Amino acid sequence: MEVLMRTMFQSLGKNHSMNKLAKRYGLRMGAARFVAGDSIESAINTCRELNAAGKVATLDHLGEFVYTKEEAAESTDMCVQTLHAIAHSNVNSNLSLKMTSLGLDISKELCMDNMRRILEVAKMHGIFVRIDMEDYAHCQQSLDIYKELRKDYDNVGIVIQAYLYRTQQDIKDLNQYQANLRLVKGAYKESPEVAFPAKKDVDENLKEIIKMHLENGNYTAVASHDEAMIDYTKELVKKLNIPKDQFEFQMLYGICVDLQDKLIKEGYKVRVYVPYGVDWFGYFMRRLAERPANVWFVLKNFVK
Repeated sequence: MEVLMRTMFQSLGKNHSMNKLAKRYGLRMGAARFVAGDSIESAINTCRELNAAGKVATLDHLGEFVYTKEEAAESTDMCVQTLHAIAHSNVNSNLSLKMTSLGLDISKELCMDNMRRILEVAKMHGIFVRIDMEDYAHCQQSLDIYKELRKDYDNVGIVIQAYLYRTQQDIKDLNQYQANLRLVKGAYKESPEVAFPAKKDVDENLKEIIKMHLENGNYTAVASHDEAMIDYTKELVKKLNIPKDQFEFQMLYGICVDLQDKLIKEGYKVRVYVPYGVDWFGYFMRRLAERPANVWFVLKNFVK
């Protein structure tokens, strides 16, 4: 049943008709638990609340798979506006983005131009930008663009997914760039030809790449709600004598808040991924696909 539900929600997340319907009716059925509103103002307010609780943030204006240059320009404009809002409000937040929202599926050149525009504004404000990794079809393109951008910008990082077979080699290749990486298990449905089908193998690979990246001396963002993975990281950094300013824990807005608070009390840096915007449906479906407990939350909310 869990596998069927995961497949269903992942498929819904890619359905354009459902996405349009979701935009029309707004944040309903519990989505507001995971999405910080549909405006920059609501997202900034959420960042203030997180900062007051001792946490830092990364803002993401939701949107992906745009199909026209005009849509890509609009998404780029929103990223730039978000950067200005972060700077003017003085909240402690980075920016996260998906390159498909900047025109990656239209042309690499268009995406590169939009990325450079965003990174120039981010550099002016002293803000770090994280490129979210998407499905396997976009993996190599994303890494190629990151490597090219890294030659000119030191305020950009990327995400690496542990469920892909290629991941350990990617970690080795990225070491020459002293890459600031967010390490995750992976949230997209992929073929067993390119990704580990079994959770235990994904978990072991995530542990291995966390160790590899930390031992390379590079900044490491461990993005997980798995307490066993977090405990593994705690033990590892003690064993390797890794300073606390070389890594952080990252979690999603609205998920495992008690665990976030516990880590803050223990003196660890916690960054919360804060998505916002009207194009929230695909993100919301992936959150439901990842954790069955999220589905029951939504059902209870719907009944209420």
